[in-house]
Amino acid sequence: MLRKIIHIDEEKCTGCGKCAAACHEGAIGMVDGKAKLLREDYCDGLGDCLPACPADAIHFEEREAPAYDAKAVEESKKARRTEGQGCPGRQARTLTAKEADPVPDATAKPVSRLRQWPCQLKLVPVNAPFFADAKLLIAADCTAYAYAGTHEEFMKGRVTLIGCPKLDSVDYSEKLAEIFRRNEIRSVTVLRMEVPCCGGLEFAVKKALQDSGKKIPWRVVTVSCGGELLED
Repeated sequence: MLRKIIHIDEEKCTGCGKCAAACHEGAIGMVDGKAKLLREDYCDGLGDCLPACPADAIHFEEREAPAYDAKAVEESKKARRTEGQGCPGRQARTLTAKEADPVPDATAKPVSRLRQWPCQLKLVPVNAPFFADAKLLIAADCTAYAYAGTHEEFMKGRVTLIGCPKLDSVDYSEKLAEIFRRNEIRSVTVLRMEVPCCGGLEFAVKKALQDSGKKIPWRVVTVSCGGELLED
């Protein structure tokens, strides 16, 4: 059918992700660092994404497109709420960058290097704007407690995702693969504990990279239960 629908100018798009965050229907996502109209039938033609774009890269056009599927959109929203995205604490936001802050000395107050919210792998939206051109740290929950230098040596300058495959009882690989596919990820660092169950996190990242079809540099660093780095 002929109807009004958005058009995204990829040359103008800066990959900030603000349009994807503003699209309540989930029609827009980030692919290779650029905003994409993923589902034409999810675009209602109302243009909530237009004022969110600082680069003026989104405009309306009238062309042949599938009809807006309100039922499918509502089902998608319901599924996201069930996952936890309806929780206010899951709203994606970028925190104030602290990369330029000096490393604190022994008498100074420690500086947090967390760059975004949420940081739990189960809760983070796959198309969050902070994933654009990001270096990822995928860390086991315990590493920040076991290794004192986690903030300065690993979190600084990276988007941090944390999880525990044993406690969460989930396979993270599917969600990670979707994050890799939808966003332009520069590198991945896996920070895990030496205990065998932490191998599930490393395996999930490896599988997700394979399933995503992308070649992203990655490495694994292991922390001992005594707080020492075993691999780097």
